[in-house]
Amino acid sequence: MRGTVLYGPGDIRFEERETPKIIEPTDAVLRIAATCVCGSDLWPYRGLQPIDGPTPMGHEYCGFIEEVGRAVKSVKPGQFVVGSFAASDNTCAHCRYGYPSSCEHREFMLRAQAPFLRVPLADGTLVSTPGGVPSDDLVPSLLTASDVLGTGWFAADAANVKPGSTVAVVGDGAVGLLGVLSAKQMGAKPIIAMSRHESRQKLAREFGATDIVTERGDEGVARIKELTNGVGADSVLECVGTQESMMQAINAARKGGYVSYVGVPHDVELNGEMLFFSHVHLHGGPAPVRRYLPELIKLVLNKKINPGKVFDLTLPLDQVAEGYRAMDQRRAIKTQLRP
Repeated sequence: MRGTVLYGPGDIRFEERETPKIIEPTDAVLRIAATCVCGSDLWPYRGLQPIDGPTPMGHEYCGFIEEVGRAVKSVKPGQFVVGSFAASDNTCAHCRYGYPSSCEHREFMLRAQAPFLRVPLADGTLVSTPGGVPSDDLVPSLLTASDVLGTGWFAADAANVKPGSTVAVVGDGAVGLLGVLSAKQMGAKPIIAMSRHESRQKLAREFGATDIVTERGDEGVARIKELTNGVGADSVLECVGTQESMMQAINAARKGGYVSYVGVPHDVELNGEMLFFSHVHLHGGPAPVRRYLPELIKLVLNKKINPGKVFDLTLPLDQVAEGYRAMDQRRAIKTQLRP
């Protein structure tokens, strides 16, 4: 088969790779229905995260079970499934506590931008759609559950979003936008989205944002304070992963408020004294997507949410390089890829 490989900054190729096969008895092989480019894929694409030689890419996926290992019990060939970006056994202590993305046997998925994908720990990683194969119009939204929707949901959950919470979302990429959607589903109001881009502002409002803040840094914090009667937000979702975004999030929270951080951190350092006197609760990390998958799949299938709207560009898989370019140049929020 042909699949996506990153050779270096800006150098994405769609080239011949070995077709996946069952290696361990706990494996499954999927025929991909849809995959996509993630904002985190742009870090190595831009040369801001080192890679060790040519690297197969992609960690968001949904599709059909082609084959399973002899130990797999929960899914079978022909089923449509969604899986997490982090494979997990879903039985270890960390999984039982609700953090499958820190499973003792965790494997990060790295080869999903291809027609077929081997998924290790299939029983603990994959969730089949109830009621059989979903209609094609639901596939984009189901795909988001594999990562960006699950990560946005975790951002809201980790920030203790509750009915009536005042929420601010830092970051207007797919995760930030779906953090807005998640906060709306959890009953938050008002929801403040921080964005400077008109198309993203429009989608944020569709997803539930009541206010848009275009300022950044100290000016952005001051604007959030103004919108919250000088207090700050109850919950702040940090969905970028830079020093500026993290400080903006912490400073925008009220005393005793909650800050979640789900953007992969790059050169983020926190001052202990500042954190001590901020009185904020911090909670974040790789999103435990598998924990939320059954609930998120149900919301999508019941058409309670439509997170697939974050895909504003859909391309054939063999045009993956253009998908990366479009997101890198901010011509697209998120690129969906179809084999």
